[in-house]
Amino acid sequence: MTNGHDREKRLRDWRLTARLLRYFWPHKWSIVMAGTLTILNAPLAIAGALLTKAAIDLFLVPDPARPPSGYVLWLSHSADWAGFAGRQRGLLFTAILFLLANIAHSATQYFQVVITENTGQKAIHGLRYDIFSHLQRVPIPFYDLNPVGQLMTRLTTDVNALSEMFNSGVVTILGHIAMALYIAVWMFHINSPLAIISCAILVSMMMFMAWFRRITRPAFRRWRDRISTINTFLQEHLTGMTVVQIFNREPREMQRFECLNTEHWESSAKVTLWNAVFYPAIEAMSLIGIGLILWYGGGQVFRHMISMGSLVAFIQLAHSFYDPVVEISSRYHIMQSALASSERIFKLLDEPIAVSPEKPLCLSPVRGRIEFRNVWFAYQGDDWVLKNVSFTVEPGEKVAFVGRTGSGKTTITNLLLRFYEIQRGQILLDGVDIRQLHPEDLRSNFSIVPQEIFLFPGDIISNIRLGQQSISEETMRMAARTARLDEFVAKMERGYKSEVLEQGTGLSVGQKQLVGFARALAFDRPVLILDEATSSIDIRTEVQIRDVINAVIAGRTALVVAHRLSTVRAVDKILVMQKGEIREAGDHRSLMAHRGIYWKLCQLQFRLDAKAIAFQNMSDD
Repeated sequence: MTNGHDREKRLRDWRLTARLLRYFWPHKWSIVMAGTLTILNAPLAIAGALLTKAAIDLFLVPDPARPPSGYVLWLSHSADWAGFAGRQRGLLFTAILFLLANIAHSATQYFQVVITENTGQKAIHGLRYDIFSHLQRVPIPFYDLNPVGQLMTRLTTDVNALSEMFNSGVVTILGHIAMALYIAVWMFHINSPLAIISCAILVSMMMFMAWFRRITRPAFRRWRDRISTINTFLQEHLTGMTVVQIFNREPREMQRFECLNTEHWESSAKVTLWNAVFYPAIEAMSLIGIGLILWYGGGQVFRHMISMGSLVAFIQLAHSFYDPVVEISSRYHIMQSALASSERIFKLLDEPIAVSPEKPLCLSPVRGRIEFRNVWFAYQGDDWVLKNVSFTVEPGEKVAFVGRTGSGKTTITNLLLRFYEIQRGQILLDGVDIRQLHPEDLRSNFSIVPQEIFLFPGDIISNIRLGQQSISEETMRMAARTARLDEFVAKMERGYKSEVLEQGTGLSVGQKQLVGFARALAFDRPVLILDEATSSIDIRTEVQIRDVINAVIAGRTALVVAHRLSTVRAVDKILVMQKGEIREAGDHRSLMAHRGIYWKLCQLQFRLDAKAIAFQNMSDD
């Protein structure tokens, strides 16, 4: 059972690695160039050890019983030819070559590191782009189940963990491994028994790493999960800090944060402890290998089986041979953290996107006829929010939906925009089932003024255009004038170029609503949705912008979700909803004459409005 579980984990790691490598494929030629530099750099990397061997065997401790051969003999002839005859001058010649080889090695390594790390950052750039692109295409129910702070962690902390792995030179580590193979060839060329000892130690180090990774992966995963939990908590509470302070929740929330912070510290301390054990263990194993080489190789020197220069060079080569494992061990916690992060990132990327038809239809031009046919919908299970809802909105008709909170009014607009998928029935736009339309094409026919207007950091113009450069300056200003937005913009120091803070901080609710109306007018789409657009403003402000509402809905199909019933008197048809069903339908006059649910709602609303106005008048006095 354990072996099967381990195999599954190894298979998952390979899959994660394979998916990460796909982001390097567009930059394959950069990787080829880095690999070429690695191949060219390998001889330069071991040149120091080989030159050290030559310097000792030729000029420092020459062994008459072992005359020079191979490259050592060639170096001796080269020194004589260059005018560096004699032991002292020959040693100077070798030192010059040593210096030049190391300069060339450093220069090649510089370009290799620049290329590999730039390639890694390009791969991260592509990954981050894919995540944000994917998040824009997942359906809205996904955001109902996943906190914003958690998603922010995926785009920031988790991606940064992968970026740190690439910055630490993961491609360079692969180059080190290739170089180790090159060094192994030279080690076997110099002395096979010592090379076998070195390889045995290296295999032991790799087995230790595999075992260590298996037992520490859960600790790294918990550590990353604690980071995600803290980020989610901070995002929610910093956004809702006003509520925390109003209700004096600071001590309680501080206790909750302290608990989360302690859990993160404990998981982080455990990861740190594992790292503290791991790196010294790897370093100790490499030193054991060097000690064995020194002991066994020293005996061979005494027996004149190898030269002193060969032993010194072998020790230097062994250090370079163990470098890949030491490099990986020093960055092991980074790689473990990155693999844990990649699990969550790819889990996010595997979330299904909004379903689009294989052969979507295209409606052009859209007249704006909307029909619901026996629509049933539930957010969860069989808890039906809409029950067998049917109605028709003709092109240019203004229809209002009224009812108590939770009756399903806003759900209708969400379903019309395909933010959620219905379980039964049909929704038609100009006689075509909206499931046969691409979501982007469908939504391009609607403008919406929601209850809470979201404003992005920028200026007033950018918040009206929303990046749509096809909206001209003249169109934008005309929409602003129609929405009565220009009246308060004229009082601002920089007019339409005045900066808007995050979420529109500094603007009143009514002013933000006017920006929303101007935005809807500027986009000038055939169908307009007003989703309780006046529910957050006071009665006097509502009276002031009632003419704005009439101007906005003129000449287009309009769906008005109304909390304030005074805003729906002039519409063509009012649909009264209760417990997910349409109970009454008609215009204001006929429904008042019927004296049913709508009449009762109006009586209650008018009494509340009268009290609110009286209270405001008393406050003004």
